Amino acid sequence: MVLSRYGIVASSQVQASQAGADILEHGGSAVDAAIATNAVLGVMEPDMNGMGGDLFAIYWEAKTGKLYGLNASGWAPKKLSIEYLKSKGDKEMPARGIDTVTVPGAVEGWNKLHQRFGRLPWKELFAPAIFYAQNGFAVQELIGMDWRASQKKLMADPESRRVFLMHDQGPDMGEIFRNPDVAKALSLLADGGPPVFYKGAIAKAILATSEEHGGKMTAEDLSDFSAEWVEPISTTYRGWKVYELPPNGQGMAALEMLNIMEQFPPAKDGPLSLEELHTRIEAMKLAYADLARYNADPRFAKVPVAGLLSKEYAKERAALINPDKADCNTQAGHPPAGDTTYLTAVDRDGNIVSLIQSNFSSFGSGITVKGMGFALQNRGALFMLDPTKPDALAGHKRPFHTIIPAFMEHGDDHIGFGIMGGANQPLAHAQFVSNVVDYGMNLQAAMEIARFTVRSNFDIGCNILIEDRVPASVRQQLTSMGHQLEVRGDFSLYMGRGQAIDHNTKTGLNSAASDARTDGSAEPELPPGLHLGKNTAETSGTGK
Repeated sequence: MVLSRYGIVASSQVQASQAGADILEHGGSAVDAAIATNAVLGVMEPDMNGMGGDLFAIYWEAKTGKLYGLNASGWAPKKLSIEYLKSKGDKEMPARGIDTVTVPGAVEGWNKLHQRFGRLPWKELFAPAIFYAQNGFAVQELIGMDWRASQKKLMADPESRRVFLMHDQGPDMGEIFRNPDVAKALSLLADGGPPVFYKGAIAKAILATSEEHGGKMTAEDLSDFSAEWVEPISTTYRGWKVYELPPNGQGMAALEMLNIMEQFPPAKDGPLSLEELHTRIEAMKLAYADLARYNADPRFAKVPVAGLLSKEYAKERAALINPDKADCNTQAGHPPAGDTTYLTAVDRDGNIVSLIQSNFSSFGSGITVKGMGFALQNRGALFMLDPTKPDALAGHKRPFHTIIPAFMEHGDDHIGFGIMGGANQPLAHAQFVSNVVDYGMNLQAAMEIARFTVRSNFDIGCNILIEDRVPASVRQQLTSMGHQLEVRGDFSLYMGRGQAIDHNTKTGLNSAASDARTDGSAEPELPPGLHLGKNTAETSGTGK
């Protein structure tokens, strides 16, 4: 882990973490650092995130101990309807293209966070991202792999091809990539503030791009959008309190999974034992079946969150787990009524931001805003065209969202954490919490130990992806119980990339971890007043 009495930023790109740490050194808050870090990530990981995507955040205020939640996920264009798509011949939501584009919420999310918890001027937060966009950066190994895998998608849109491909190829590791268009967009945003994005020059470019592709987005869809402060939902897990955000995100599945796991004692043979893995996998399937059935935008559908998270309901669901056999046809229960980037930052006062931001698929819809250098998300792909379903498409409705930030606390320890990766996220959160709580792991160990995952929230069956660091004998026993395992590499990108930060209120110590499955790092700020270049010059002048 990275340990410091001062602030730390952990993200999936080293330079992004460094940019956030530098903001902390200049007196910025955890929120200021998170915005600066996220802006750099949008430049360096344009496949994963950027201004064209959505954002969710949890903020812990050290002074009061209060937790704040922010939902900055955008809505569908008002004129986009089930009838319209069916008239075009669509039988289900397309996976990419203009009809999957929802209003990008990330910039409005930055705005709401900065208004409430920012310290530095808005304009200063974008200087690092503008620098890397203008001057270029060396493409890192793992992000380069995903970038090259998206080549066919990028070739389909002339603007995406022009902006993101070099000689019609994705950049290789170590190649210097520049994006002057996104530098221009970031400069406009820095100078003019969020209204530039939703009402000004960037908004006009988004609307022109949408119109060119036959989209339904209007000026009012952008200008009327606002991020929403929400109350985090929570459960207890063996004495720890674990928080997620409410629907339309999938955080409730992580909490339900933990409630089900709590009905079983931790395995004596550890987190990679047959007993523990079988319990986690089966608990996950029960929680995901409920997620697929009930999750939706709560402004349009009644989501029984309280019932899904009740301990009595967890006992009912846990009773369905056969300790000797995998369930390949898990059904939703009846509760009582009632590709992404993650980063986390703590400042020297102990305030913590847990923030996640995403385009959804790699390069989102595959459509790049003309002249602005960023791709538009494809979150609308998770709507359904069946009007009887809770997540049915409707104008100004928010779709099912996979990206979820998290927070957990017990006694003096307060941990902001997240692990990206679509359907991977709730089950990865639950595994991380169990690793910390049940097996006493520190943040780094809990983050990088071998994990399992699934490809989809909706149709799991018995198909499980698992890293080859799980002992072969355990994998063989899982297979004999009916689990259908697809074995991946030792640190597989399919398991998601995560970060975590712990602030201990008793000692004042901050500790942080960055997943071994990522290109990133946790970077501490220098102590206040210590700037190595300045001090070295002064020292050399005195002969000391």
